[in-house]
Amino acid sequence: MQSKHFTIKTMTKQEVELMIDWAAAEGWNPGLNDADCYFAADPEGFLVGFLDDEPIATISAINYRDVFGFIGFYIVKPDYRGKGYGIQIWNAALKRLEGLNIGLDGVVEQQENYKKSGFNLAYRNIRFAGVGHRKMQIL
Repeated sequence: MQSKHFTIKTMTKQEVELMIDWAAAEGWNPGLNDADCYFAADPEGFLVGFLDDEPIATISAINYRDVFGFIGFYIVKPDYRGKGYGIQIWNAALKRLEGLNIGLDGVVEQQENYKKSGFNLAYRNIRFAGVGHRKMQIL
């Protein structure tokens, strides 16, 4: 059996669509133009991890004018979670933003891991959704 090789590279604008699709599959709801805005701010801020030729991990590490950094879109394909690939791309994002004040959009399940990297919970968001059942009446 051949050993697989994990590499991390900067995404192209076209590859960023993969990240958006993965976020949607996770049930996340990024803004319709978020990726375009992030890409305009920092075209080198999107990273993808490949296992040989297969993309298996993504993260955004956006540098805002060497003053502030923001991490998001931290996703590892489900079949590859818990195997050390996520921490490798996570560390690449942190290294990219080293020396900056960094904000993070994260998931509740990962909060303890974020703390291990020095992050503190600033606030909690609660999202609500509903479906209306009112019948429309045409006059």
